[in-house]
Amino acid sequence: MSPSFVDCHSHVVPSSDDGAGSVEEGVALCREAARHGTTILFATPHVWPHLVLTETREAEVREAYEHMRNDNAGLELRLGWELTPTAALLEEDPHRYVLEGTDCVLMEVPFTGPAGELVALAERTEGAGLRPVIAHPERTEAVLDRPELADELAARGWTLQVNATSLLGRHGDEPAELGWDFLERGIATIVASDGHRPTRPPHLDEAHALAVRRLGDERALPLFDGSALGLATPSRTAARAAST
Repeated sequence: MSPSFVDCHSHVVPSSDDGAGSVEEGVALCREAARHGTTILFATPHVWPHLVLTETREAEVREAYEHMRNDNAGLELRLGWELTPTAALLEEDPHRYVLEGTDCVLMEVPFTGPAGELVALAERTEGAGLRPVIAHPERTEAVLDRPELADELAARGWTLQVNATSLLGRHGDEPAELGWDFLERGIATIVASDGHRPTRPPHLDEAHALAVRRLGDERALPLFDGSALGLATPSRTAARAAST
């Protein structure tokens, strides 16, 4: 039985950021993800310091999302957000940004500069009874300069997510080496696509196949099937049944 993937990080819903440019392009990306084994795909539009989530923007995103959900996208599409930490977000209720159907909030280590605001936002999220999921630490300046930071974040009980494209070497050798190191040592427990557009689609199957070769199927599957988010999928259920 082929595994079914849960992808908690993508930009397939148009939202004025650098992801899908239209509903039609987003639906095509969803169908592409489904063809590559994804059964649950979270659309996580950026919330950037220069692109905040106003009421108008949120309404537009949700309208596009509903159109896509009703357009036979070939998988279960859910909505969440990817937060770039800012002081302003510390004043908001993190429940606004949860990954639909979970108690998780996706946030990134800033690509440049220190991680202080990330730590503050993760603490704020945790204090609200939610779980921080830290996106692609292997690609960020703070972690590349001091890889021990990833260990420190994980030691606090926060979930780390590595990009599939990092594991495939598409962001360079150092992010690839760090990504694999985090998975091999159990520092990171989720692999997601961070898919943006047709030239960077939301695929997980190639990274999963490589993870099976490097880690073995038993260790690879939970990185891709939603286990770390508390989601049960057919592949996970089948794997558990087969082992009993």
